[in-house]
Parts: sequence; structure tokens; C-alpha cells
Amino acid sequence: MSLNDPQTPKSIEPINADVAEALAVSLRGCEELLPQSEWVSKLNRSAKTGVPLRIKLGLDPTAPDIHIGHTVVLNKMRQLQNLGHQVIFLIGDFTSLIGDPSGRNNTRPPLTKAQIQANAQTYYQQAAMVLDPEKTEIRYNSEWSEPLGARGMIELSAKYTVARMMERDDFHKRFHGGQSISIHEFLYPLMQGYDSVALRADLELGGTDQKFNLLMGRHLQQEYGQEPQCILTMPLLEGLDGVDKMSKSKNNYIGISEDPNTMFAKVLSISDVLMWRWYTLLSFKSEAEIRALRQQVADGLNPRDAKVMLAKEITARFHSASDADRAEQDFINRSKGGVPDEIPELTLSGAPMGIGALLKAANLAPSSSEAGRLIEGGGVRVDSTVISDKGLKLPEGTFVLQVGKRKFARVTLTA
Repeated sequence: MSLNDPQTPKSIEPINADVAEALAVSLRGCEELLPQSEWVSKLNRSAKTGVPLRIKLGLDPTAPDIHIGHTVVLNKMRQLQNLGHQVIFLIGDFTSLIGDPSGRNNTRPPLTKAQIQANAQTYYQQAAMVLDPEKTEIRYNSEWSEPLGARGMIELSAKYTVARMMERDDFHKRFHGGQSISIHEFLYPLMQGYDSVALRADLELGGTDQKFNLLMGRHLQQEYGQEPQCILTMPLLEGLDGVDKMSKSKNNYIGISEDPNTMFAKVLSISDVLMWRWYTLLSFKSEAEIRALRQQVADGLNPRDAKVMLAKEITARFHSASDADRAEQDFINRSKGGVPDEIPELTLSGAPMGIGALLKAANLAPSSSEAGRLIEGGGVRVDSTVISDKGLKLPEGTFVLQVGKRKFARVTLTA
């Protein structure tokens, strides 16, 4: 049996309504569920015995912040958690020292212990915005990886071959492309797979780029005499542009720690087509509710109204319902050319003051010269009036300054 293509029995045992619902929840939006028949057997057993299944998600704290693209698998964890199963949020503090080579065309520099500890400190706090903290088991893979020692590492390495390791797509391409592959990179999938052995996982989740590592867990569990886990891969979420996967490097992301107004506005900026994919992967609405909403749009409901509902749901999840309501009103005000309810306020002396210096002092432009370019582009307003004169000086008084659609400040000038 190939690691990349597990054999799946053709027949799936009969299931009751509760198991059928659990299977539907598992399959929603997923890329692959392998092997599905084994997962049904596990669900049936859990329903009969009342023993929750152990569902694992491992994330390496490679950065201190996560964006909503990372929450796609967290959403799936929460859905399965709501069915009563035990979810395990595994922080890869040990595997981060190795560095995950998945999807990379060169060696990834390993993180230092200090970097890992700093990132891990906030990682779960952010994940807990999606998961139910009281029902989540938090583990660190250094618990069993460090005690493994040199002897244990050698014994673990003996359970897999170099030939099979080279079947992995990124290793295969790098090898034939003449790019270096360090020996320590072979340890990463082995250690991730060993996590499943240590946790006796029934199901492991991950992105589509993690399939090889997830299947390694199945292989090693069998090697250690355990029932192999099933794997469930989730697609990589397209970013705001609707083309590339969400990524900070491509600036097409929504950070889960961004302020409510920015988060709300960014969701509203996506296309109508992308909106439905986001509903499937990010919303906690049922599939029946989403189908009904799509039908309402087909019957004449403005797609913007459906997008507002999604924006409010996502904003409320990472902030609060009241924050989402205020963000909606803020967006309405801006759309009408109005001023948001809450904007920075400051008092400056030195009136009359040139508009360029004023924009810089109000943190609306990084420099007076950049302020001039913004004015030339028609992107600066004073009390809702577009400014075209870079030499404008404002007298004593209070003014609302606006740069672009989202930056505001209320400035009081004194002599």
C-alpha cells in the first residue's frame, strides 16, 4: 500500500442518522477524507460506546500571528468539537526546531527556541477564538519528542525508507532540480507522524500541502501496532484577490487580530463568487442555511446583503457582536462620505499650519512630501471637502481630516 494512496474498502457500513450527520459535517468543504470507510467505522464505534474520537491538529508556531486562512482547519476542528469529540491542539515546539519542508523548494531555516517560545505564547490564544477552550486539549510535541533521544530517533528512522521519502513531491522536485536537501528535513515528517502515535489520534487534520505528513502518521501508527488514524485535508483559502492563497507576503490577508472596522471592510471587498467559498470554509452557518441564502440571492436579494452577513459573523467571532454592529455602521458612514463614530482626536499648537505638516503630525501621512502626493491624487479631505492646494494653511479651529477611505483624525489647532 502506497503512503500516498491508502487503500480504501469499497463498501461502507450502514450508518444511523447521527453518524450520517457527523459524516456530512466532516465532509463539508474538505478536500479529502481518507479512508472514508474507516472514518465511518470510527464514528459508528464512538456512537455505540459513547467514547469521543481523538482529533488532532498540529501547528508549528512559525509566526506570532495567524490570519483567517489558518482558521479553515480550526473551523473544522470546532465543528467536530461541537459533535462531542475530543480535539487536540498540538503546538509543534519540537518540530519547529527542524522546520517543515512542505511545499518549499529550498531548505527552511529552523527557528530558535526563543523564537518558538515567543510565537507559541500567543498562538493558542488566537486559536481559542475559534475553538472552545474548555473542551480543547493543548499539547506540545516536545513532551515525547525530546525524551525519545538518539536511540529512539534511530529506531523511528528505521521504520521508513529513503526511497519512499523521495516520493514526496517537494523532495522529488528539489532532488531532480539539483537543489540541496538536508538530512534533518527527512526527520520532520517522521516526527509529525510520531505525534499521532504519542497521542493515539483517530483523525488528523491539515492543509492539502500536509497530506504526505498526515499519511506518515497512519503508517507509523501501524508500525507501532495502533489502529491507523484517518486524515482530513482542507483546501487553502484564497485571499482577498480571489486568486492566490491567503498570505501576508501577498498582502491579500485578514489578520484575526486586525481591528473590527478593517476586518469588516476587508470581507466586504471580496468578490461575490469568492463570498460563497468563504461561507463554506469560514462560516458556522449550516449548509442548509447557506443554500437558502444562495437561493435568496438568486431570487433577487442583493449579494452585498449576504456579504454583510458574512462580514458581521467573522468580525463578531474575533471581536464581539457589538463590535461587528459598529463596524457595519462605520462602513455605512464611510460609504456615504460620512465620518466614523470613533476617530483619533488630537490638539496641536502652531496655527496656522500647512496641510502637509498637519497630515504628518496627525499620523495620516508618513511625511510632508507623501502628504503632497496624496493631495495631488485627490485623496485628502478637510471637513468632507477634497483638497487640491498643497500650500493650504489651516487657521485655529477644529477640523476632520480624511486620507483615502479609511484614515480619519479630528484635529484642534491652536495658536
